[in-house]
Amino acid sequence: MAKFPEKLVEKMEVREAKNNLRVLPVRNDLVDFSSNDYLGFARDVGLRDRVDSFLGNNPFFKNGATGSRLLSGNHPLYQQLERFLAEHHGYEDAVVFNSGYDANIGLFSSVPQRGDVVLYDELVHASIRDGIRMGNAKAYKYGHNNLQDLEKRVDRIRHHLENSEIYVVTESVFSMDGDSPDIQELIEFCNRHSLHLIVDEAHAIGVFGKGLVPKIGGQHLVFASVITFGKALGCHGAAILGSTSLKNYLINFSNSLIYTTGLPPHTVATILMSYEHLQSPEGIKTQKRLLTNIDYFNSRIEQLKLRDMFLRSESAIQIVLMSGADHVKRCAQNLRTKGYDAKPILSPTVPEGKERLRLCLHAYNLHSEIDQLLYLLSNAKDG
Repeated sequence: MAKFPEKLVEKMEVREAKNNLRVLPVRNDLVDFSSNDYLGFARDVGLRDRVDSFLGNNPFFKNGATGSRLLSGNHPLYQQLERFLAEHHGYEDAVVFNSGYDANIGLFSSVPQRGDVVLYDELVHASIRDGIRMGNAKAYKYGHNNLQDLEKRVDRIRHHLENSEIYVVTESVFSMDGDSPDIQELIEFCNRHSLHLIVDEAHAIGVFGKGLVPKIGGQHLVFASVITFGKALGCHGAAILGSTSLKNYLINFSNSLIYTTGLPPHTVATILMSYEHLQSPEGIKTQKRLLTNIDYFNSRIEQLKLRDMFLRSESAIQIVLMSGADHVKRCAQNLRTKGYDAKPILSPTVPEGKERLRLCLHAYNLHSEIDQLLYLLSNAKDG
């Protein structure tokens, strides 16, 4: 083999010395408190059978997309899905991407122009940050869910760059904290100041129905929403929801859409059938079970006097703060030996000193499993 560059070896050694070297985990049969499969759709045999039946009744089925969407890959299921997504979520139009990462880098690298400004919550996902870095606009972070800090930055920008377009970026449920901004207040603020608000709804879709923006009827005041299908919907892919003008612009200027092979028909069919399942009586019951588990989890941490261990969250993501990579990895390993899978989150995903154990709740988690998990955590909180 060719010699591996010394600079890369040094970077790996530094990460290993800090005990935060990443490795790919092996699938396991532990009690799941780590996956994004909040509703259990990824393991639903009935949903799989529904997809097979749907594809069997469609004469245009192919195993692969055969090319990018602008060449030969824009098969008829794409049009069906995008029409459905726009109508279902209450937006003018939708454009499907291969993943949430592709959607965010495609959106933020192409839409904000040179001379524009992007203001992003300091805890937004890495895909948003990467997209911003690939673009030509200036970008500044504002304090997490801090509208006062955002307002100060808007005032400062407007004073120095009077004619700039300003894009404000947040998540409706933050993936590493599990909390949410005041969406209503943020939409009203951005509308009042003529700002273009972009909301990543990846961890809200399915958990909170159609998302937190549709929940308050704010779709017509939002520039764009990003939704993904790899969390509660249990499949793969993403979409950007917004105006038809935005869709047409992305088709022309978003490289992560233009220069990649499209999703195969099976994946697009799975998204359609997941939404169909989500709206069925069984799917509605599953959503209610998840929300019940979230309420139960929060009530138990209060009863067990464990509130100070957790960040406040009404979502399926619950966070135990445990400073230090050694501490949080040791805690996660202890849970694994007891049969529970919860992932440690280390630097650089989160800042050093703010390491954490990330717990994901699911519709299929039993109350007894939640009780046992909290019992184990209560014994491990002091390291």
